[in-house]
Amino acid sequence: MNTAIVVGAGPAGLMAAQALAQAGVQVDVFDGTPSAGRKFLLAGRGGLNLTHSEGLDLFASRFGERRPQVEPWLRAFGPTELRAWAAELGVATIVGSSGRVFPAEMKAAPLLRAWLHRLRGSGVRFHMRHRWNGWTPVGALHFNTPEGSRAIAADAVVLALGGASWPRLGSDGGWVPLLVQRGIDIDALRPANCGFDVEGGWSEHFASRFAGQPFKSVAIRCTDSTGRTFERKGEFVATATGVEGSLVYAASALLRDEIGRSGRATFHLDLLPGRSARQVTVEVAHPRGARSLSSHLKSRLAIEGIKMGLLHELLPKAVLAQPAQLALAMKNLPVTLSGARPVAEAISSAGGVRFNALDEGLMLRGLPGLFCAGEMLDWEAPTGGYLLTACMASGRVAGQAAARWSVAKPSGAPHNNGSRNPGAPA
Repeated sequence: MNTAIVVGAGPAGLMAAQALAQAGVQVDVFDGTPSAGRKFLLAGRGGLNLTHSEGLDLFASRFGERRPQVEPWLRAFGPTELRAWAAELGVATIVGSSGRVFPAEMKAAPLLRAWLHRLRGSGVRFHMRHRWNGWTPVGALHFNTPEGSRAIAADAVVLALGGASWPRLGSDGGWVPLLVQRGIDIDALRPANCGFDVEGGWSEHFASRFAGQPFKSVAIRCTDSTGRTFERKGEFVATATGVEGSLVYAASALLRDEIGRSGRATFHLDLLPGRSARQVTVEVAHPRGARSLSSHLKSRLAIEGIKMGLLHELLPKAVLAQPAQLALAMKNLPVTLSGARPVAEAISSAGGVRFNALDEGLMLRGLPGLFCAGEMLDWEAPTGGYLLTACMASGRVAGQAAARWSVAKPSGAPHNNGSRNPGAPA
């Protein structure tokens, strides 16, 4: 029987294993952690966002400049196919008010259990606490395990090792130097869907009072030095050092890249997106008598709490005392950022194996028989189910291509390993 190894037991790796098993290949999955799908489970604690219900064209547009590479995966296995796949596992899905798709029970564990049960039933074998750390001198995959070193072989290998976010769950980017040593072209891993530090930091007063509190019903606008723009309504959260949350995550790629080019990035915050600039000006200029500014803005515009705190934090007293300038600032308040938070804190990561190093089946051109999938590839996606869908779709592509390779492998081609027996000792 033809054999394959999958390194990484996250969604991309599991989908690659599924595709290989369906093609009749004997599959062994290896992972350095104690159990499969650890990041998948943690992401599902608040309700697993599987995918999004929007049309495929709009869905594919969320991948920005990587759309040409990602869209073919999605056309073969996109949001519709993912929901059908979940249904086959006995897990019904629902569409939330935002268009996001969740398991009806809002839990990740039942879906993962059903998936692993099906994979084991199809002959997939799992080897946990096996951390891949490169190759042996004869080209075998080398693993560190609780029982010692192992050298393991197969006709094809799929790497699905994740990026560098949430390293405590296994995705620590430790694979990067291993592939760099083999001459593989890799873009540096960096944070995506991440928070940022504000320039100069918050004052102690603001941080102590408002860290952890949300800015609700706001909008942000930003334009980078290349002319790329972002504008959206939503909400985000103040942190002890800056900002994070869904609206900031949505703009994070633009903001992160601008900081990389210019050393700083600024977004403009509209505290009252439901009101026109004229309406805000009229309300701010309304006579307030003996009332304080805070009482006046709370009464006329419902500006209070963290929104009022931010005005005091960022605006000079002279601006606060001028109704016209204050109204303008409330619709266009500049917030300058000095840096992204570390990648270990990010929801996901950008960068990875560049597509010019891969063929259409996600096989490394420089290492025939070795395929890559998931977040370790050089693409990124916003939150909303996009990342998970594309990870699984890429795993399917890599798994199918690896199955074809294992059958039609050219005579004398390297195995990227040393033995056909997955249980062979080093």
